[in-house]
Amino acid sequence: MKNFFADFHVHVGLSESGRWVKIPTSARLTLRNILAEAAERKGLQIVGVVDALSPLVRDDFALLSAEGLLVLDSQGGYRYDDRLTLLLGAEIETSEPDGGSAHTLVFLPDIGLMADFSATMSRHIRNIHMSSQNAHMPLAELVRIAAPFGALIVVAHAFTPHKGLYGSCTARMANILGEREMAAIGAVELGLSADSSLADRIGELASFTFITNSDAHSLDKIAREYNLLTLGAATFQECAWAFARREGRAVAANFGLDPRLGKYHRTFCGHCDYFDPAGAPFTDACPRCGSSKIVRGVFDRIDDIADWPEPRHPDHRPPYRHQVPLSFIPGVGGKALDKLLAAFGSEMNVLHNVDAAALREVVGAKAAAAIIAARAGEAAITAGGGGIYGKLTKN
Repeated sequence: MKNFFADFHVHVGLSESGRWVKIPTSARLTLRNILAEAAERKGLQIVGVVDALSPLVRDDFALLSAEGLLVLDSQGGYRYDDRLTLLLGAEIETSEPDGGSAHTLVFLPDIGLMADFSATMSRHIRNIHMSSQNAHMPLAELVRIAAPFGALIVVAHAFTPHKGLYGSCTARMANILGEREMAAIGAVELGLSADSSLADRIGELASFTFITNSDAHSLDKIAREYNLLTLGAATFQECAWAFARREGRAVAANFGLDPRLGKYHRTFCGHCDYFDPAGAPFTDACPRCGSSKIVRGVFDRIDDIADWPEPRHPDHRPPYRHQVPLSFIPGVGGKALDKLLAAFGSEMNVLHNVDAAALREVVGAKAAAAIIAARAGEAAITAGGGGIYGKLTKN
């Protein structure tokens, strides 16, 4: 068994033909660039691209395969440069009859199955070329369609007010899914404004494996959240076993932002974007402008629907490490980041292995101290909300 760093939620912005797949994203967010960034600068061993439902992305996949850059593994997933495994995924929007829409990730082991799944979903999705399109069906129906394809199904950014299952659709998954559909869910993605201590206040989630991912809309955001998996090899099948906690495979740790750094952590006004990072949530009207257009923050939403005031972690729950990407840390700008990567190879190496003395030699004492504090979860934080990320502040 070995350990592998994995980010399962990265978007493709632009195809190599120059057509948009995901708006708004960076034009540099091509499949080719994602693979290079994830392998070289970030130091991941597994990356999930969640727009492979689009024929544009599959065309780019075919191009890279023809160049010999992507090779199918016998257990599913594609090897890139013998350093990184690409998992093919799709982010699909569903809508519940009683209101609310949510995103779900569907991963498949190879491009043939993804093409077949895309053909099936094109009967329900009006623009199959674009990312995260509405399938005009409830989640239960999507699960029933995807499961026979051998899909690995993940509830995406579960608590966010925009397209999160708990954030915008339901207080309980069991209210909209039957037992068979619940059993087909491979994992629950926590999203940038929640961690396992918040999520484990909800009893029905105790049986699920948690993952946390970047939901990257630009190259620099890849691996801002990620996971450590214990696997026999970096393949689709091994990841499926890890999510199911079978054959000795497991998600060994989650690495993510402190929830206060998430942009939907606290309740805010959808009219004027007002929120109070330290104050009590408001429920009826904005104290600044009086608008009733209130968007419930993740922290406050979980507080509303939680079974318990404190988390009850099941025995299988791995540690959740509060950690921030280098680009979030005050004093670590583009030049400092380039120096770190030139000296130490990848962001994963800097965040997990490089000691303080070596950091000081490359970027100086002040920046090194900020990196050490941030990666240890000891930096002071001002909470985020209203679409604005929280910030690290000086102690």
